Amino acid sequence: MNFEYFIAKRIAIRSERKFSKLIVRIAIVGVMLSLAVMVLSVAIIKGFKTEIQYKVRGFIGDIEVIRYDLNNSFEHSPFIFTDSLKKQLNSNTQIETYYPFATKPAILSANSEIDGINFKGIDKTYPWDYIKHHLLSGRVINFADSAAAMKELLISNYTAKRLKLKTGDEFIMYFVQDPPRRRKFKVVGIYEIGVEDIDKGFVVGDINIVKRLNNWQPNEVGGVEIRIKDFSKLQPVAKNIFENLPNNLRSYSVKENYPNIFTWLGLLDVNTNVLLVLMLIVGVINMVTALLIMILERTNMIGMLKSFGATNKSIMKIFLYNAAYLIIIGLILGNVLGLGLGFLQAETHFFKLDQSSYFLSYVPVEFHLADVAILNLLTIVICLVVLIIPSFLISKVSPLKAIRFK
Repeated sequence: MNFEYFIAKRIAIRSERKFSKLIVRIAIVGVMLSLAVMVLSVAIIKGFKTEIQYKVRGFIGDIEVIRYDLNNSFEHSPFIFTDSLKKQLNSNTQIETYYPFATKPAILSANSEIDGINFKGIDKTYPWDYIKHHLLSGRVINFADSAAAMKELLISNYTAKRLKLKTGDEFIMYFVQDPPRRRKFKVVGIYEIGVEDIDKGFVVGDINIVKRLNNWQPNEVGGVEIRIKDFSKLQPVAKNIFENLPNNLRSYSVKENYPNIFTWLGLLDVNTNVLLVLMLIVGVINMVTALLIMILERTNMIGMLKSFGATNKSIMKIFLYNAAYLIIIGLILGNVLGLGLGFLQAETHFFKLDQSSYFLSYVPVEFHLADVAILNLLTIVICLVVLIIPSFLISKVSPLKAIRFK
């Protein structure tokens, strides 16, 4: 039988000392709350990053290929989407899909209101799954009828409210060129991405509109948007695509196009790390306090054990076993609390956010088993390592004085 474990078990389970019980309970609650906050913090930050990345990359793709020139306007210079470029993109196993696009600045006029906008033209190869997920009303553009598709338009909820438009309404759009050209469109769908720069900046229509207005050739496009399979590999994939492009083309990753958003997401990682350190410190302080009080309350027992021949190391093990028992209880309760609140939020979206400030209308939660396991293991290791220091107090206890101590 393990002597140290036997004594520690009796101290932990059958202790009748009311004051130490209170301190022990406070320590357990401290560990529980610390772990719950850490688990939720990591899950929320990962949820934020995943959701916001999905919002941005879902609309503009992961990598954008455009003509290499000095044009800094919203309207990209055209280039021929050659078969050799298509073959190169098709051969890249990291690419999920790609599609051509073209942009052109325009002015919307409806219900005595006007608004500047960037018209984004796409074709039938555009993957609609993302837009469909964010549609508030209506449908996507139907390219089966090419003539009808050139009159259909998708607008954001922000633009719809600003111009007092709804699905089925028709209005005039003036394209910025010399001389300005006007076209009549019908709103077939209203979407809401939740990212201000996108909702305020774009409407979606047929790329053939831009081609006709600019007198482009049928195989000319303003750019190519690429979606990759694994976003964590964005940098190496973007570099590989750039290095293999013709000299007249260059590429930009979504992180280069929207640096402010991704810089903000990077800062969230710093905030999370600070919070994790603070929560670990709270848990450690609680356990150190509890262990010191347990040692002081058990001075008589320590003296008796030493008089019976127990070594300082053996007695230290007793208290460390006891501390480990309390830590494990705190971890179990902390996991139940943290994971429970997280899954409740994931199912109900009970905690809301201001979408204009955070890009999301609710607090997102994304759990990973590895993250939870690492946080639990880290808490146990750090707490036990730190608790070795106050346990050295046992070596200072004199058996004779301890037995007389009351």
